[in-house]
Amino acid sequence: MTTKDDMTKLRTMHQAPTLLVPEQVLLPEGPQRHHAVLVAEGRIVDVGPLEAIAAAAPADASRIELPGRLLMPGFIDAHHHLTQSFGKSLVFGEPSEIFQRVWVPMEANMDVEAIDVATRLAAWESLRGGFTTVADAGTRAGVDVSAIADVTADVGLRCVLGVICNDLGGGTKTAEVAEVVAAAQRHLSRWDADSLIHPSLAVSIPEVASDEALIAVTRLAREAGVPFQTHLNEHLAAVERSLIANGERPLERLARLGALGPELLAAHATLLTPREIRVLSERGGAVAYNPVASSWKGNAVAPALLMHELGMRVGLGTDGTRSDAFRLLDAAETAQRLTGGTTVGDSSGGGGWTWLEQGLRGGADAVGLSGAVGEIAPGALADLLVIDLEVPEFVPSWDVPWELVRIANRDQIEAVIVDGRLRLEKGWPVDWDGRAFLERAREVSHRVVADSPITLIDPSASEHRAAWMSEHRL
Repeated sequence: MTTKDDMTKLRTMHQAPTLLVPEQVLLPEGPQRHHAVLVAEGRIVDVGPLEAIAAAAPADASRIELPGRLLMPGFIDAHHHLTQSFGKSLVFGEPSEIFQRVWVPMEANMDVEAIDVATRLAAWESLRGGFTTVADAGTRAGVDVSAIADVTADVGLRCVLGVICNDLGGGTKTAEVAEVVAAAQRHLSRWDADSLIHPSLAVSIPEVASDEALIAVTRLAREAGVPFQTHLNEHLAAVERSLIANGERPLERLARLGALGPELLAAHATLLTPREIRVLSERGGAVAYNPVASSWKGNAVAPALLMHELGMRVGLGTDGTRSDAFRLLDAAETAQRLTGGTTVGDSSGGGGWTWLEQGLRGGADAVGLSGAVGEIAPGALADLLVIDLEVPEFVPSWDVPWELVRIANRDQIEAVIVDGRLRLEKGWPVDWDGRAFLERAREVSHRVVADSPITLIDPSASEHRAAWMSEHRL
């Protein structure tokens, strides 16, 4: 069992080189016993057999024993909306494209305080769920994105921060392309001094950007080596809007404009034709597979296992639904099994490790941080999770990767480390008052939702039950 002294050492590990000695270390090839990880100045210095790493460690290195624990990389959420956390519990049972009835009205009504609180709530939930990096697809709120960056950096969440580069809205021009390009250039150049913020460019959906803007923004992202994020083929309505407005499906349009290269991070990508899958694969674009969003509000499930077999770049995203990495892994595997595996008798769709890989190294690649996060390797950033294996769910344990996908749960995360610094201990922040913040979050979220012109179609669970009981005269 990890002792109180060990936890105390974890709280100060950023102050000196630290030798972490867990029962198991999760490496890309699988879990390894009798290994150690040396961390210093926010990075992994070395990893390997315990005796060799301990012998080579600096004399002043602090040693932390973690018996019964798995040390693994933090997960990457390849698609999130950090400023939408106030609305996540409003959308259960709602039909697709809820952004028009919930997100846009709510975000348009959020002031600086609301953005601060919503972002902190989402960032904390992400860390609690085992995500140490999230890709934020850009906010529609009328605030500078520095408001998001300040909060995520303070909480300790690594953020691939998108800035929206739309120049159309409702079929009309909302900005000049030159203005969009200038804002994008400023965004790309302003985060050099912040180790936790990684810039990205975004267009909400291809239909809200002109051809000229899509070409310009994609080129900027490509030249800067950052992701270009967009929602691609999430709903039938979006595909049909594109066909009506442009005579092309969204991906066809991106391909024609040369906006479909390795810089693309396509969220959802659920309604793709076989030809579109081939084109996306050939052009090297990445996909954020959002299985929970598909089950909650989507029209389809992305063929993530097929994409993986084709060698495509695939990460896992929450879409701001439920920031619990282990439940996301389970949803990712389950969705593929139910939509494809059961019809062909495939009982081991992806073999377990595929979904773990997409949540870790696959996600890192998708968000433009390959080699920096999502794995324990020399030179990688020290974004780590300490997982308690001394629980009934892991006794007996025969296949840790499969068990992490199907059995592990958020309660097993004892410590969340980002940039070599302990951020959460058993789900709670170590350097700010989480309980006091929750009271503030309740007050602010209630104010924002009450003042926003949100339109809900589906009744609450209690209202639904009452109607059912009345219909059945019970």
